[in-house]
Amino acid sequence: MFQNQKDMSAKKNIRKVVAGYDLGREFAQISYCPLEESEPETVSAVAGGEQYNIPLALCKRKGVGQWYYGKEAVRFAEAGDGILVEDLLTLAERGEDVMVEGEAYDPAALLTLFVKRSLSLLNIRISLSQIEAFMFTVEELTPRMVDVLGKVAAGLQLKNALVSFQSHLESFYAYTLHQGRELWMDDVMIFEYNASLKALRLTCNRNTTPRVVFIEEVSHPEMARRVWRSEPEKKEQQMAELDLMFLHLAGQCLEERTVSTIFLLGEGFKEGWCRESLKYLCKGRRVFQGNNLYSKGACYGMMERIRPGREWKEYVYLGADKLKSNIGIRALRCGEDSYYAILDAGTNWYEASFEFDIILEEGNTLELVITPLTGGNVTSRLITLEGLPERPPRTTRLNIQIEMSAVNQAVVTVTDMGFGEIFKSSGKAWEQTITV
Repeated sequence: MFQNQKDMSAKKNIRKVVAGYDLGREFAQISYCPLEESEPETVSAVAGGEQYNIPLALCKRKGVGQWYYGKEAVRFAEAGDGILVEDLLTLAERGEDVMVEGEAYDPAALLTLFVKRSLSLLNIRISLSQIEAFMFTVEELTPRMVDVLGKVAAGLQLKNALVSFQSHLESFYAYTLHQGRELWMDDVMIFEYNASLKALRLTCNRNTTPRVVFIEEVSHPEMARRVWRSEPEKKEQQMAELDLMFLHLAGQCLEERTVSTIFLLGEGFKEGWCRESLKYLCKGRRVFQGNNLYSKGACYGMMERIRPGREWKEYVYLGADKLKSNIGIRALRCGEDSYYAILDAGTNWYEASFEFDIILEEGNTLELVITPLTGGNVTSRLITLEGLPERPPRTTRLNIQIEMSAVNQAVVTVTDMGFGEIFKSSGKAWEQTITV
């Protein structure tokens, strides 16, 4: 979701960058990439290291208005010197005041404070005034989450930056398209293991134009993170059991499917238990382990919004929050019936809106054309303008606004603009909700 921010004089002779901010439930992560380069870099929370995860927590020092963030917040709270506030994203999503030492705090304001403080890590590398565009990525972009992120973005005061949001699935898609073609000749999978296991499969239908990409998500709550026993023998037994369980689940996921690349993400894969299952995954496939895919994918997604590349134009990702159909209108051009594109499939529904004027040929109806990219038939939606004044052909100008109200619904507003000095506007307007 784009949010236009006020302009601000940027420093001269400095590189412009895009930033990708992964806002998870437990951790945050920041990547950035100069516009003239192609590979994002992830900011480490420790100088000279590769500790990318920033604990999503704040700590208020007892008795004073001093706040700490991230690892420092956790350490300060463990020392008993402050009040720890965790689950910042969940709290902001719920919207209920957070009580700290008898005082109520807006959870969105606390989340904004955390993001501001964490950006100090990026500010060590670059000046924040260099940020041309800023992408938040979260696990799921619900309407409520979009509202929360909008508040956070407004509070950051990135005055010269374009701010947008995308889901982890879309960050996965953006990351994949920026890898070597040999890595995504077939399906691509993510196994993400934090509190429990989640499997994501990216599949491409190359027989359509544009080529359509889908991502399937399956959760496996039965594979919850383990609390390891202190006795070496019992811990080794736990690891072997977990390894066997993952081997079985991975086999089910990969059965009868050709997968070229697998990414292992999450803290759970860092615990050294993945032995026999890893051998199985590596048979005929490329396997990578890490935890900064989403923040890098956020950078790639933002770069493509600014300067779309060839493959970004050839492929379209149809996720749960994406418009699944092209929407257009039948119109006459140079005396011939033609199609005028209004909204494109693959656009986030909450970003999809368009406004334009047409000259009505005759009658009092408009025909919108719905072309699904999921294999359905092309259909039409007729909008009848009851009470439109009768005028000679081609002497009625209409203003048309269309805005998505849900992933499968659009609100169309038509306003009679008259025809200059010849026919004054009637002042009439019509609004209709259509399914797409």
